[in-house]
Amino acid sequence: MVAVAAARLGVGRPRTTTPDERRLLARKFGSAIFAPAVAIPLVTIFAALALRQISVAGRPLIDPAQTTLIGLALASVTSVVLCRVLLKRRIVAAIDEGRRLMDLLGWAAVLPQMLSALGAVFAIAGVGTAIGQIAGQAIAGGSRAAAVVTYALGMALFTAVMGNAFAAFPVLTIGIGLPLIVMQFHGDPIAMSAIGMLSGFCGTLVTPMAANFNLVPAALLGLKNRYGVIAAQIPTAILLLMVNVVLMYVAVFR
Repeated sequence: MVAVAAARLGVGRPRTTTPDERRLLARKFGSAIFAPAVAIPLVTIFAALALRQISVAGRPLIDPAQTTLIGLALASVTSVVLCRVLLKRRIVAAIDEGRRLMDLLGWAAVLPQMLSALGAVFAIAGVGTAIGQIAGQAIAGGSRAAAVVTYALGMALFTAVMGNAFAAFPVLTIGIGLPLIVMQFHGDPIAMSAIGMLSGFCGTLVTPMAANFNLVPAALLGLKNRYGVIAAQIPTAILLLMVNVVLMYVAVFR
């Protein structure tokens, strides 16, 4: 991954529309142009919930652990079909546009995977254990609420430092989530993990370390302020983190 990022790969010339043609299409289709994009999360959620209920001869149709990934694959196919039906574009246009987007992203496309690997290294090195010891001493004999606030806030802050919630998750979960929320206060590990990741994404919204999310879009849009995307996302990040703390407390200790 480091070699790919350092290779200074060039920008290709896929067969695609010009900026003027894209503006014309946007005016022609209006809000309907967002339907294929909106279909991806909707179909993914529906498929993830529905497919696990289907059984054949007493056995599940698909591996219950893979329903989300299979739902995402079905959603992607659905989105391409919608593009064909609504926008009247060639199926191969999806491949060409995907290549164009990846060319524009460049090395930042592999940044999430690199940071996830870094988080695993931190966990193996014992960073999570060290953080857990510090947090345990700070809230020794404390309340469940203090443990939840520490975990959610820690996920957001560590994500802001690392640039990716996948890097922060193993460190904070090993150090704070499992020993305090799950083992000491007997909380639900599934709810804790799901909302903990969402809390980490609040940190993603406010950090330039998440270059692929916050700096690359500013460059693609030609914004004068390279941190304009981050500035616009800060209020949402703060509000969402506050909601996550309350939601986690209710869901984990229900």
